[in-house]
This record gives sequence, structure tokens and C-alpha cells, in this order.
Amino acid sequence: MIYKAISTLFLSLAATAGVSSLIATACGGSGSSEDSQPTQAAVVSTPAPAAKAAPVEAVNAFPKLTFEQPVEFTHANDGTNRVFVVEQEGRIRQFDNNAGVASADTYLDIKNRVTSGGEMGLLGLAFHPQFAKNGYFYVNYTKNNPRETVISRFKAASAKAPSVDPATETVLLKFKQPYSNHNGGKVLFGPDGYLYIATGDGGSGGDPQNNGQNRQSYLGKILRIDVNAADKGNYGIPKDNPFVDDAQNALPEIYAYGLRNPWRISFDGQGRLWAGDVGQNKLEEIDIIRKGGNYGWRIKEGQSTYNREGNSTTAVIGPIWQYSHDNGDVSVTGGQVYRGKAHDALIGKYIYADYASGRVWALTADGSPTGGKATNQLLLNRAGTISAFGEDARNELYLCDHAEGRILKFAPSK
Repeated sequence: MIYKAISTLFLSLAATAGVSSLIATACGGSGSSEDSQPTQAAVVSTPAPAAKAAPVEAVNAFPKLTFEQPVEFTHANDGTNRVFVVEQEGRIRQFDNNAGVASADTYLDIKNRVTSGGEMGLLGLAFHPQFAKNGYFYVNYTKNNPRETVISRFKAASAKAPSVDPATETVLLKFKQPYSNHNGGKVLFGPDGYLYIATGDGGSGGDPQNNGQNRQSYLGKILRIDVNAADKGNYGIPKDNPFVDDAQNALPEIYAYGLRNPWRISFDGQGRLWAGDVGQNKLEEIDIIRKGGNYGWRIKEGQSTYNREGNSTTAVIGPIWQYSHDNGDVSVTGGQVYRGKAHDALIGKYIYADYASGRVWALTADGSPTGGKATNQLLLNRAGTISAFGEDARNELYLCDHAEGRILKFAPSK
């Protein structure tokens, strides 16, 4: 399982994140390294790992279970104790949230519709806020012939149904993917009740089609749609989306743009939207996403100029945090602001990881919309190949170990 995982998702993520100059060149990752000044809060890069003891360690949350390349952990907020794990190949499994659980049943199997491997696959799952009443949930997956991202809705026969019929699929939105990497993948509902969709820039290396800055492309964006409306067929456009009144120059679904591969995004308790955006040759970044914001790619990689060709001098929003590839950290996995009760020292901190190195950090920001000047703490020097973070109904945090097929959680360090 380790070999399969490393030879698919890691190599795809790491290659286009700039594991070496040779790989970066092969991916088309050329660009200026000229430093630029922050356009938002002051940003500093993560230093080399410190020896200071962390308050937690990572342990196997469900020692009797294993999964095939898990990329999502979530719950349905349906009043049950169930949790759900998304397997990249195209399957969702569900089980009772207790450490002794011995089996995880198949909730949905769409492997015959999904093209998986590298950064492709079944990549995201979000339950409707009224799932307990309507049985709706939404997925993000990739397919070939033609190569596309698909955003679909499925319907459970009841909120407590043990499995879901794939024939209940309703496609909301599809868009073409020019390459097999940089697909983004996360879908989630915001506190406003709208569905947010993270998309990558379409792949290859260096964004050769300049999709991140093209507001007439779905790629390299955060999209926001209204799944309870139907003015676009099976979904609608929120009236306050930032480009609703600029239809000739921008897609109305766009909420923010200028992103490279925001693989994982999440909301905190204040309603701020956080993104971990995978970098190219030099830098990984954490962003707080604001409506209508331009986050710079491909003009910038983090706070450094990357490629201005074909782009205007439009102001961009800098990351709240960035870190370099110097210590073997080359592929950020966006996380969550901890809202649980089990670990007081982590409350209010943004917990995130690097897929390649396995390091896990806690980022402390202030309560302002931009997060202010953040500070960073190393929690774990090696937790695993962390592909995603997720919460249960009690807001406790879990980590998906992609290569080992485990779901981890924090425990007090010994």
C-alpha cells in the first residue's frame, strides 16, 4: 500500500511542487525568484524542525480498520455516531465512531465512474446541512474520456440508510481538466449554507494556460454555488457572489481566484475560510480566503514573484503563512482550526501538515479577518503521509494517513 500511494499521489504532488529543479523543469516550472513585499500580514517561513516537545502525538484512532488511500474524514451531522471516510479510488465507507469498531461498510461505490491515480479520484464529500431531512450529499470526482471534474449530488433513502444507490446521482457541474494533476478536490458547506468547491489550476507545471488568473475558467479557484436553487440547472448562483455583475469577464460561480492547487480548505468557528495551497518550486502557503480575492498564482508563488507574463499588475492577497522546501517539506495539506475539547493547548490554532515530510504544525493567528501576524509551532516531526484533516460531530480532529490507510487522532504526548 505504501508503494502504491507514494507512486501515485505523492509523486504527482511532489513533482509539481518542485521536489528538485530537474523535476520542476520537466513540469514547466520556470519562473522568476525575485522576492516581493507582503501585500497582507507579515509572513515568515517555517524554520527547521525544533526539538521542543509538542503537547500531542498521533495515534491510530481505529486500530482494527484500514482504508485504501483515504483522502477525507467527515460526519453527516445527522444525530448518529457515524463517521465517513472517502477512499480515493471511488468508495465511501461508514462506521461507528468508536476506537474498537471492527468493520467499515461501503456507503457509496462509484469506482466505475471515477478515474483514480496520482491526484485524480474521488476527492471530496460534503453532507447537506439538512441531510437528516433530505438525504442529500455532494461529491467531487475526476473522470476520463473526456477528462473532467464532476460535482454531483447523491440521495440516501433515509438519513440512517446503511448504503446509497449510485443511480441517485445528479450532476450539478462539470468542467474540463487539461492535465491529470492539480484538481483541487474539497467540497464543503459554509456557514452561509452555500457549497464551496476548491479547484486546482488544471495541472502540468507553472500553470501554462494561466488558469489561475483567468476569471473565465473554473480552474485555480474557490467556487461558491447555491445547491437549493436551480437557475443554473441543478444549482444556483448566490446573489452576493463577487462577479455576478461582471458576466462578460468572469464566471459567476467564482468566489476567489489566483490559486495553484488548494487541495484542502476549511472554515473556522469565526466563519473564516482557510486554504492550504500547494506550491511550485519554492514555497507552500496558507491563505485566509476572502470574497473576490486574488491570491496571486501564477504571478506569485507565496510572496515571491513567479511569472508576470500575460498578467496585469492587479493587487494580490498574500498568504498568512508560507514555508520553503529547504527541509524536505514540499506539499502542504491544508487543515482545520481546532475546535474540540480534548486538547486545550490546540484550541483556536490552525492545524496543518506537509504530505511529503509528514510534519504537522499549529499556526496561531489573531481574530481579525486577515489573521494578523501569525506564529507557528511544530507539533509532530513525522505523522505519516497526511492527505487530509477532518472532524467528527464533537469537533475533534482526525488525520488521514494516505499511504498506510489509517485514520489518526491526537493524544497527549507521553
